[in-house]
Amino acid sequence: MQEEQEKNGTGVKEIARRAGVSIATVDRVLHNRTGVSPATKAKILTIIKELDYQPNIFARRLSSNKTMSIAVLIPSASAESAFWDLPRQGINKAAAEIAAYGVAIHEFLFDQDEVNTFEEQVCKVLGGDYAAVVLAPMFVDRAQQFLDACDRKKIPCVLINSDLPAHDNRWYYGPDLFQSGKMGGHLLRYLLPKGNILLVNISKELDTHHHLLRKEEGLRAYLSANGLKQELYKIDIRHTNYSAIAKALDAKREEMPPVDAVFVTNSRVASVARYMEEQQLAEKILIGYDFIPENINYLERGTIDFLICQKPFEQGYRAIKGLCSKLIYDVDMDRVNFMPIDLVTKENLKSYGK
Repeated sequence: MQEEQEKNGTGVKEIARRAGVSIATVDRVLHNRTGVSPATKAKILTIIKELDYQPNIFARRLSSNKTMSIAVLIPSASAESAFWDLPRQGINKAAAEIAAYGVAIHEFLFDQDEVNTFEEQVCKVLGGDYAAVVLAPMFVDRAQQFLDACDRKKIPCVLINSDLPAHDNRWYYGPDLFQSGKMGGHLLRYLLPKGNILLVNISKELDTHHHLLRKEEGLRAYLSANGLKQELYKIDIRHTNYSAIAKALDAKREEMPPVDAVFVTNSRVASVARYMEEQQLAEKILIGYDFIPENINYLERGTIDFLICQKPFEQGYRAIKGLCSKLIYDVDMDRVNFMPIDLVTKENLKSYGK
C-alpha cells in the first residue's frame, strides 16, 4: 500500500514536502514518537488526513508482537427486540477487518432490563487490561460511574446509540435523540392535524433510560413550537413482555378518549402493533423505531406506518474503526458523530439498507 501511495504522490515524501519537514519527522509522527513540536505534529496530521494516507500498520503491529484489546459493553438482543443484533453485527465486521493488525475485540453483553447484569460486566471490564471501550450507556447513573472509572484509568471510551455529557476522553456514534423525537412530531403534525396522540415508553429502567426521554422531549418541543392542536397522552410501561404491555394499554384506553395515533419511542413498537391488530385498531397511525425483523413484519402489513431508523449497524462498525484510527494512527476522531435519521415505510422497505 505504501509503495502505491508513493507512486500516486500521497506517501511519506509528499507529506514531508507539503509540511516542509524531513521524512524522519513525518516518521516520528506516524509512530507517535517524541521530538516533534505540537504545531508541527498538528500540521503533519492534517496533511495525512487530507491525503487519506494509510501507514503500513500491519507491519508495525506484527513487529511489536502485541495484541491491543478493545472491550465492547453492550446489551444482548432480547426476546422482545432484536435491535442489539445490528450494532453487534457492525462491531463483528470491523473486528474481522482489524484482527490482522493485532487488535482484538472482547464482548461483554448484558441484559438491558436488568441493571445487575450491567454491573457484573462492568467489574469484568475494569478488572481487565483494555486499550479502549465501546459502551451503550443504558443505565445512565451507573454508566456515568463506569465512565468516571475509565477516565481515572485513562481508557478512551466511545458511546453508541445514546450519549452522555461530552468529555475529553469520550466520543459518540449514534442518533441525535432530540432531533429524532422532533421528526416524530413533524410526522404527526402533518398526518394528524388534530386528534389524540398516545406516546408510549417501554422499558424496565425507564427512570434512567436517557435515550427514550430525550426522544419524548424532542416530540413535545416540535408540537409545542408549531402550535399544538393535538391532545398528547403518555404511558410508561415498565414490564416488557407482551401480556404486561397489553394489560397496560388496556388500562390506559379506559382512562383516555379514543386514540388516533401512537408514537413508540423505541424498537419495541412491534408489541404495540400486535396489540393494535388484536384490538382492531390497525387503521390508526403508528410510528416507532428501528428496522428489525419483528417491526418489518408489521410495516409490511401496514400496521406500522413509519419506522425511524438511525443506522445501528454503522454505529457499531464506525465506533470500532474510529477507535482503531485513534489508537494506532493517533488520528483524532470527531467528538460527536450523528447517524442519519432515516424514515422507512412499506413502500421503500425492500430497498432500505441495500
